[in-house]
Amino acid sequence: MTSNEATVVMTRVFDAPRSRVFEAWTRAEHLGRWFAPKGFSITDCESDPRPGGVFRMRWHAPWGGTYQVRGEYREVIVPERVVIACTLDDEQGASRLEEIINVDFEQNGSRTKLLLESSARGAGAKAASMLAGMEKGWAQTVDRLGVLLDPKPHKEM
Repeated sequence: MTSNEATVVMTRVFDAPRSRVFEAWTRAEHLGRWFAPKGFSITDCESDPRPGGVFRMRWHAPWGGTYQVRGEYREVIVPERVVIACTLDDEQGASRLEEIINVDFEQNGSRTKLLLESSARGAGAKAASMLAGMEKGWAQTVDRLGVLLDPKPHKEM
C-alpha cells in the first residue's frame, strides 16, 4: 500500500470577535452547523475542548455516504489556539485518513484572523482521492464557518 500525505495552509479573516470564532471551533452546537464540506450534513456531534477531550461527529454526504470523524483535542489555549487530532472513517467503517488540525486565532480590532494548517495522511487509492480534494474541502468548510459567523442572510452551503 502506498502512503499518501497532504497539507493545507490557509488564512481567513472573519468580521467577528476572536471569542466567537474560537467557540465555533469548540462547541458542538456550532461545529454541527459548519464543520464539513459544502453539501454535507452533520449529526452526532460531540466536543469536549480540553487536552484529551473528545472531538467527534458523523458526516452525511450529498451522494448518500456516511463518514465518521473521531478524535481528540490535543491542545486548547482559550481563545488563541486549538490542535485537533482525528481520523476519518468511510462508509464501510474503514479508517481512511489521519489528520492533525492546527488553528490559531488572532484578534485584530473587531475582526479575527484565522490561521489553519491541516496535515493528513492515509494509505491506498481511496485515501489518495480524498487527499486530492483536501484543499477544496477545507476551503468549503471554512466558507461555511464564515456563513455561521456572518449575521447577514445567505443561502445554505
